Formats: sequence, C-alpha cells, structure tokens
Amino acid sequence: MSVQPATPGPLTVRTVEIDHPGDLISRLPGPGISWVRRGEGMVAWGEVARLDTAGTYRIDEADAWWRRVTRHAVVRDDVHAPGTGLIAFGSFAFADSSPAGGALIVPRYVLGVHGDTAWLTVISEDGAIDLPGLDGATANATPVAPMPPVTIADGDREAWATAVTSAVGRIGAGELDKVVLARAVPAAAQTPIDARAVLARLADDYPSCWTFAVDGLMGATPELLARVDHGLVTSRVLAGTIRPTGDETADLAHAAALARSSKDREEHEYAVRSVRDVLEAHCGSVNVPEEPSVLHLPNVMHLATDVTGVLSHNASALELIRELHPSAAVCGTPTLTAARVIDELEGLDRARYAGPVGWINAAGDGEWCIGLRSAEVSAADPTRLRLFAGCGIVAASEPDSEWAESEAKLEPMRRALGAS
Repeated sequence: MSVQPATPGPLTVRTVEIDHPGDLISRLPGPGISWVRRGEGMVAWGEVARLDTAGTYRIDEADAWWRRVTRHAVVRDDVHAPGTGLIAFGSFAFADSSPAGGALIVPRYVLGVHGDTAWLTVISEDGAIDLPGLDGATANATPVAPMPPVTIADGDREAWATAVTSAVGRIGAGELDKVVLARAVPAAAQTPIDARAVLARLADDYPSCWTFAVDGLMGATPELLARVDHGLVTSRVLAGTIRPTGDETADLAHAAALARSSKDREEHEYAVRSVRDVLEAHCGSVNVPEEPSVLHLPNVMHLATDVTGVLSHNASALELIRELHPSAAVCGTPTLTAARVIDELEGLDRARYAGPVGWINAAGDGEWCIGLRSAEVSAADPTRLRLFAGCGIVAASEPDSEWAESEAKLEPMRRALGAS
C-alpha cells in the first residue's frame, strides 16, 4: 500500500486586479517559476506547499493531492481569468522509472497577465493574507546576474548514428513503427546561471512558444500537450521537422515540401492518432483537421495539428495529461514497445525532458506542454546543465539528417546561454 502524501492545512487565497506590470519575466524578484507566451501568462515565486512524487503513479498521486488541497481552500478571486485564484505549477519525468519523479508546487505569489487584465495572487498557509501590492511582493528583489561564459559539449555523433541505425533496423523488421530518440548535451558555466537571464532571451527569440521554468527545468516549448478550459480541451501535435534557411522564398518552398514529405507525414500521423485516441475516450466530440499546417519558428519548421474536443465528463487537466503522456510525438508507436527501445538505445535518463510541464487551477483547468527545447539545471551544482533534443525515427530516417534536426532543436537553449 502506498503512503498518501501529506496535505497542507487549508490554504487562503486572494487575487486582485493590478495595473499592467510590463514584461512579466523582468518582474521576477529572484529564482522562480515562469509560464509566459506572447507576453501573457504568469510568473510566480515563493513556496507555500509542495508535492514530490515518483514512479508509475506520479501524476495520479499529484491529481489526488491537488484535489485534497483545493477541497478546503478559501479563495477570493476578483479577476476570474485563466490562472487566477488557487494555482499550482508542476513538471513530471518522462519515464516511470526516472528518479527525477515529479513535483507540484503552490507558490506564495503569482503575477499574471491575460489580455488587458493583470493580477496578483497571494497564497497563505496560515489564514493570514497580506496584500502588499506588486512593489511590496517584490521588495526583496535581487538584480539579474549577468550571463557567465558557458561551455557546451558537441555531443557524440558516432553514438547517435549507431542508435538511429539500430532504430531504423528494428522498424524495418516490424518491431515498431516509430521511436523518438533523444540526445543530452552537457554544459558548464563559470558561475551559477540566473534563470531569469535565460528566460528573457528565450521569450524574446521565441514569443510564440511557452517560455517556462518549473523546478529546475527551463526552456521554450512549442508543443501543447493539453489545455483544459471550462470543458474545452486542446492539444497541439508537432511532428515532422525541417530547418529553415533564412531565405523567405526558399523557406516557403521548404514548408511546402515538408507538408508533402511522406516520411514527415507518416511521423506526424502517428502522433496525431495517439492524441486523438485518448481524447475520444473523454470527449463527446473531437475535431482533427484533415491536413496539418506548418508552424514556422526561427530555428525549425514543424508539421502541426491542433486537436480539439468537448469533454463529456469532469476530467481534470492532470487526468488528461496522465493518459496523453507519452504521446507518439515524444515516445513512438506502439508506445510500450517504443519506450522499451528508448531504454535500450538512448543510454540516458531524460529526467523531466519531454515530460509534462504546466499549471492547474482549483477547478482542474490548466495548461500543460511537453518540456521540449529545454535544459535541466543540476540541483547539486547550479553551474552544470544538460541540454536536450529529440527526433522521431521512422523507416526512412537517416542518421545525418536526424543529427542536423537535433542540432536545430538545441539552438534555442544554446543561443539563450550565449553559446551560439
């Protein structure tokens, strides 16, 4: 019998509207949490309650713990926008066996922006709510430390080629249809890195991505695992990738070629199907566009499909991501076979890379992405990082082209660290 994680005493929550704070990431007073896209979203700091979990049932345990936390909370929310009121941020390991496990964190302060509305949420575990205003909440702010020199390894190209070739052989033998292989590239900074400096660069370079930082994992991910908002659920599937040239005319032709590529379309269709099958079990209706679009980012272009549905029952965001993860976009098809092949060929612990990262509110609504285009900061040594990138391998994959794709996917973090 598993031991139930401890639940904090009743939380008291107050959300008030404030003047627009300007750039959200620049208002973080120190190390904290980020969830920002196109200038909107939330940053948070302090910690009122926390769940650390691990193993096969880590997301189920988080969902059950969150339900207990919210059941007795006293919430006064004057704003009623996505992300107001009682909220927790979380991230979870890719693999069930990973010691990285998962965490759900209730912060002390949350600063948010949605459209023209801005708010400050204060959360207390002792029943006392002091509304200090934004200036008071950030009174102990520390200056952002300048980015130190960072050395990033090149990676083992020979080992990558061996893994890709082996995966293609297994696919050709009929063992599986697709597998996603990842690389972890170590990096070292001369002094501890201030995540705020990295996040600011990511947000500037990739405004259409979710610039996130939760419990040691930070990045700018383009892939939405699940957004739940008053019964509507959305998942953005990305699979199939090409690198842009910077020439607008040439890139339009490359985008058209990507949309026609049988290799990339096959990879994309596996990922879409894995998401659709989960949502159909929870939704009265699911909409899947007949053709994917092409998502243009500064470093890559992806085939993209937004799958939407209307929930037929009261499913929380955590319940949905538990079933959606891992999708074929980050694991493969069939899922269990692909996970086993990853264990055998990758030679690394992904930790929370490619796992769910996001937030949930007291109603169970929330927004969760896949932790891609990311780096893990070592908890033991904040000068050490691991950068990650992964590629979907299908029968037509070639080691050199997959290496080039992984290099393109490493570019956001390399650039944010000042190393490219």
